[in-house]
Amino acid sequence: MKIAIFENIMTPGGHEVDFDRILTEELRALGHEVVFYVPEGFHFGMDYHTDVHYLPGASVSYTNARGIRKLLRSVRRERRRFGWYRALYEEAQRGAFDALIVPTSTYRYLRALRRSVLRRSPVPVIFIQHGINPSEAPKFFSAADALAKYPNIRPVVLTFGDELFGERRANVHLMPPPAFVPRDVEHGQYAPIRSDEAITIGFFGQFRREKRLEDLLKVYLAGNYTRPVKLLVQGSTMHEEDAAEFERIISCYEGKGITFLHRGLIGAEWQRAIMQVDALLLPYSAPRYRYHWGAMLFTAIGFQKPVLTSDDMNPEVFAAYAIGETFPSGDMDALRKTLERFINEYDVRAPQWHKALSDAAAVYAPSRFAARIAAVAGGEDKDREPI
Repeated sequence: MKIAIFENIMTPGGHEVDFDRILTEELRALGHEVVFYVPEGFHFGMDYHTDVHYLPGASVSYTNARGIRKLLRSVRRERRRFGWYRALYEEAQRGAFDALIVPTSTYRYLRALRRSVLRRSPVPVIFIQHGINPSEAPKFFSAADALAKYPNIRPVVLTFGDELFGERRANVHLMPPPAFVPRDVEHGQYAPIRSDEAITIGFFGQFRREKRLEDLLKVYLAGNYTRPVKLLVQGSTMHEEDAAEFERIISCYEGKGITFLHRGLIGAEWQRAIMQVDALLLPYSAPRYRYHWGAMLFTAIGFQKPVLTSDDMNPEVFAAYAIGETFPSGDMDALRKTLERFINEYDVRAPQWHKALSDAAAVYAPSRFAARIAAVAGGEDKDREPI
């Protein structure tokens, strides 16, 4: 098949970029041709080495928009979306591709589709939802139900069960998310670390003040560790106030067994940074992680790194695979105790964690994910039942 990907989220890096890379490279490996359709003026976070077609109308960003300005931009973005949908429908009508994938969508995309000619697409159109929380579910089901009579509109939800909040729909397909794997750097098999050699725990991601990084550092420094350990903290910042706060934290804590890296990483540089640590610390506490898959958790699985995270983080994964430790969300004292146990028992427990990581990586392999997506596009979704 010739599969088109419609991408309209501009980001200089991050997991959205790598998710598109999974689709592109794994679908190609299955023998499919992949092309991109993007709004005019779109800038890619990386070169996917594919043909790119530009649609009329530039993307509309909400960055730094507040109040009425944000509302106006929202209206403008919706109008642009209708224009893109019409252009994509015309491309499908002339046989430019055999299937279309929208890699990151929400119920709003489906709601807009109800009033767009694209709902009558002559080729399959796959809208990938990266999770649905309880408040979004009624809106999602309402939009999906309204589109049920259009057989080529095929919503996909990335989740871990065989139903959504006790409901099933014949036109909605469900599948687990893919692991992010190292693609540009070499990676070998797990090798034990000597007990007198420091293990490196990595904390990665975009820094925002509400993430309470300083509280985490205080917890780490208060721990009583019986083996050598180091902490690497990488953070990228988008806003000046966040950058200033991150620099203040660096000035207070660097050199206390903690190394900081204040910049964004992408591609091989990102992969090398992940490969150079022994385990990942993901202390994120937010209900949304129970309903939306954790990109850093699936980086840990793909890169084979044991994790310490809150029990908000995709509990279905930890129920099936003992890939690390969890602590009660938001409980900093529990985090301290769990972090001590994770580090002090690392040498004994790492072999079991790595066995579970290997098992999880096989189940969440990006090649399997791409095969499921291709099956939905081809009307042969046999690996998973529709919900």
